[in-house]
Amino acid sequence: MAYADLIINSTSQTLDRMFLYAVPQDLTVAVGDLVQVPFGGGNRHLQGFVMGIRDNLDPDVPADKVKPIQRVLASGLFDVRGLALVDFLRREYLCTHLDALRLLIPRGELTGVGHKYRKILVPGQPIPPDHPKAKAYGVICDFVRESLAEGGVIKAEAVRAGFSASSLQTMIKHGFLQVEDRVEDRYSTVRYAEDGARVLNQEQAAGFRAIVEGDPGTYLMHGITGSGKTEVFLHLVSHMLKQGHDSVILVPEIALTPQMIERVKSRFGRDITVYHSRLSDGERYDEWMRVREGKVRIAIGARSALFLPFRDLRLVVVDEEHETSYKSETSPKYVTRDVAAFMMEQTGGKVVLASATPSMEAFDRARQGQYHLIQLTQRAGQGAMPTVVTVDMRKELRLGNRSILSSRLAAEMEKSLARGRQIILFLNRRGMSGFVSCRACGFVYRCPNCSVSLTKHQGGRLTCHHCGYSQYQKELCPSCGSSFIREFGIGTEKVEQEVRKRFPDAQVLRMDRDTTSHKEAYEEIYNTFRDGAADILIGTQMVAKGLDFHGVDLVGILAADLSMNLPDFRAYEKTFQLITQVSGRAGRGDEGGLVVLQTYQPEAYPVTMAARADYLGFFEQEMMVRQAMAYPPRGDLLAIVLSGTQEAELIKNIQFVAQLLRELSSRYANITVMGPSACLISRIKGYFRQQIIIKGQLTQDFAMACKDLVYEAVRGKDIRVSLDANPMNLV
Repeated sequence: MAYADLIINSTSQTLDRMFLYAVPQDLTVAVGDLVQVPFGGGNRHLQGFVMGIRDNLDPDVPADKVKPIQRVLASGLFDVRGLALVDFLRREYLCTHLDALRLLIPRGELTGVGHKYRKILVPGQPIPPDHPKAKAYGVICDFVRESLAEGGVIKAEAVRAGFSASSLQTMIKHGFLQVEDRVEDRYSTVRYAEDGARVLNQEQAAGFRAIVEGDPGTYLMHGITGSGKTEVFLHLVSHMLKQGHDSVILVPEIALTPQMIERVKSRFGRDITVYHSRLSDGERYDEWMRVREGKVRIAIGARSALFLPFRDLRLVVVDEEHETSYKSETSPKYVTRDVAAFMMEQTGGKVVLASATPSMEAFDRARQGQYHLIQLTQRAGQGAMPTVVTVDMRKELRLGNRSILSSRLAAEMEKSLARGRQIILFLNRRGMSGFVSCRACGFVYRCPNCSVSLTKHQGGRLTCHHCGYSQYQKELCPSCGSSFIREFGIGTEKVEQEVRKRFPDAQVLRMDRDTTSHKEAYEEIYNTFRDGAADILIGTQMVAKGLDFHGVDLVGILAADLSMNLPDFRAYEKTFQLITQVSGRAGRGDEGGLVVLQTYQPEAYPVTMAARADYLGFFEQEMMVRQAMAYPPRGDLLAIVLSGTQEAELIKNIQFVAQLLRELSSRYANITVMGPSACLISRIKGYFRQQIIIKGQLTQDFAMACKDLVYEAVRGKDIRVSLDANPMNLV
């Protein structure tokens, strides 16, 4: 008799452990299978993942008490390497087995999603030459036969092509045509014009050779904006293909996938998988199956593409490595570059991190020799780095200019439009305004479910960007009846409104979360602007990430210091990165470019150093602060957030948890427990939020002990727990 160790498909924290089941002799069960088992006193039918197979029971386990597996629901969802990855994720990011396992399988697998079938026509038995309609039927058979190369046609499609429905039905009846179930492919088959590899310049070629000839491990490609980092890793992908290995190219935003898809498919053909959160469950299932069946060797996508079941993955490219979207916001709250490094360590592969503004953690590791550092200091084409002009908006106010656009930026926009060039305007806040308030009594429209103000959008709609709550602004203040109720701050919608008014003949596009809600929106906006059908692109940080438009000669950064004043130890780093990245969108063609950087704090070092594109200077200055405060990468953080609908009960419980954590940490040196305190956003979707921050040199064992302590302390209580090792922000 064989036995299997299972993880039950349940989100209950108490079930996050192995359960032993017997494998009946008439069943073939292996690691990675999804099985159905009887569970609990009522023998409920639950699903379980097979994590191990053994031949014997432990001496203290009676064989008659071990229940049998009932049936296999799916086979080979993960392999032994998947088990090692699950264990790594659990220990590094304090998640459950199930949280980690769900990264490895297509989401639809657990809800019954499978292949989609369609009933296509296929040629049947030969048509007798003397049949009265042999010629007409032969034409139909030829059409059906030719269609098979493109996936076949159903009966209705043949009718739309001009063939008689009655003729088709008669042919089916007599066996000249047959109806067959075929899997319908739910993935893009768009073709692009072939584009050969570009010749690498001296710096690019040196970087390529360093990676190809170097040892397995992680490589940080630090190159200025426009230095041709993408071309280097496309050459690396080509090299891997020739060696018979698989590659994954990760991008931080879905907005970047249309551009990357076009470049990769035009280079390597259309048999490439595209994998991200905007795909339906069915589309994700089909892409996952294509990879498992070995039909594709290259994947492009967001961070989830890292976990596709490639057989021989040896190259992972993390483009725009510094982006915070590479840190998952749901459990497991993993860091993509570190998971990729673990995976490539298991297979002897290589990770390439590419960025003009690497994260502090990545560049620090490169400086210490943990990563191989590759520097690209020149732009790949003829274009030079853009000229950056800083505008002090305090002076603009003193001169009476209360517009969103400084006089310098407005004048440069006039010149750029007159030359027939394109413009990008960046503001990292969507909507019409930051909030709406009454100047008479101080009333502010707030979300009833979250501790945030509502953001005004066009049409007077006020929306919460956390829970989606919406209402309409009234003409008079709901509190005091005053008419002095006004909007404060600006958002991308307000910018669009003013730009259209100031430049009525210009074609204007806006790219933010509101304009890209449907699946194809990113690609539509990208293609429109790339093809020159629009003059001005207004956007949030979506426009800052790697987009390559050769027609852009002017970039306006409308509020460079918007992110600098957030209560977040990474605020300066994010500000420097955003300014540098957005600035890099200008001057990518043969002509030069100009960046107008509007700020109320022109003397702040993230602003001055970004204006000079001085990454090393910024890194050194910021590292002094991190060192003094023991913040990452010079120390570790563990954020423990408890949330619940009853605020008093929540506070009582988190105070108890904090007391236990202080007792635990007292056994370790250089560890500080801070809090508890309300989160920056103290209520989201009706749940009050309190947090404890632990700071110091935190070992994996200590973090696991904290996890066990917290869950044990709140067991049986209506309280949610979130654990985040080295969080990207503290909100």
